[in-house]
Order: sequence, then C-alpha cells, then structure tokens
Amino acid sequence: MTDIDDSGAKKPARPHGATGFLLDFGPLLLFFLAYKFSGVIVGTVVFMVAILAALLISLIRFKRVSPMTWLSAVLIVGFGGLTLYFHDPKFIQLKPTIIYAGFSILLFAGLAAGKPLLKYLFGPIFEGLSDTGWLKLTRNWALFFAAMAFANEAMRATLSFDTWLTVKVWGITLVSLVFGAANMPMLMRHGFSISEAEKEPPIPPPSL
Repeated sequence: MTDIDDSGAKKPARPHGATGFLLDFGPLLLFFLAYKFSGVIVGTVVFMVAILAALLISLIRFKRVSPMTWLSAVLIVGFGGLTLYFHDPKFIQLKPTIIYAGFSILLFAGLAAGKPLLKYLFGPIFEGLSDTGWLKLTRNWALFFAAMAFANEAMRATLSFDTWLTVKVWGITLVSLVFGAANMPMLMRHGFSISEAEKEPPIPPPSL
C-alpha cells in the first residue's frame, strides 16, 4: 500500500484511521486484557508477541515502521524478557519511563542544537508547518515526555501493578491524545493545514 508524493513517485503509506489506532494501541490493550484474565507473566508474553505482530503487519502492509515504534518494540521485548526471567513486573513497568525520558532528552538535545528532531520523524504528517512551529512542537513534546517519565515513576512507586496498568492503558493514553489535540491551534497558526489534520491526526503515537 503506497501514497503518491508531489513528484508523482510512490512512497510508503502511513497507517491511519482504525488500522493505525489498532497497530499503536492494540498491543497495550491485549497486554491489559491478558493480565486481567491470566496474570502478569501471560500478559507480558502476549504483549511481546503483539508488538512483534504489529511491527510485521506495518512492514508488510505499509513498508514502514516509525522510529518510536521500533524503540518501543525493542524495549518491550527486552524488559518483557527480564520480567519473564525474574518473574518481576517492575521491569515492564520501567519501560515507559525509559522511553519517555529518552525521547525527552533527545528532543531537548535537538532544541539545544537548533534542530527540531520531530521534523525528521513526522515531517510528512505535519506538511506546511513552519520552522518556528516545529521548534514549538518539539519543545512541547519534550516537556510532555519529561512529565510523563516522572509521572510513571511516581505511579510505579505508589500504585499496585493492577492500578498502574489501568492508569497506563486508559489514563495516559487519554492524556496523550488530549495534549496532542491541545497543540492544534498552535500548529495551525504556524502553517499546518486543517485538511492535513483531517487525513492524519497531528499526534505522535503514544508509546506502548
């Protein structure tokens, strides 16, 4: 499945709509359901298999996988393996903190160098966005990811695994969507087209 760029050449299509949502959110939802019915060990196995299946579907159908999804998959498999080996769920709980903190550090480092790194990740999604818009968007998401890293550590330290997972699946996902939508007015002031927003929601995929 491909899109056509301005030059008429074919380029890999982006997962969007229900398909994109399922590829992004499906593995986490399956983890949640498997944990509820069978416990954390079975849930972790399901999580690992589901993220690998999502990667395979993206590669076969869309010929592309976002860097954020690649990193999330590597950490899910890595920390999932540690969870299975030690029978300790704290490892899978650490994964979001590492992803959030890592993205925040990378984005802030890019800003310090005058390079909005989100532009290189999501340029095709945010067509028409000015350089100033990219800098502001990168700053906003760098701050958001930093806040999410601290929030995950606070939840991990104070909540049971069951409550942590429920908040992660439903609360954090909702907060990410609301935050992404809250950036829309700023994006449109800096050249982002509402027609593009209708085709592809201007929200980086939430980490799994």
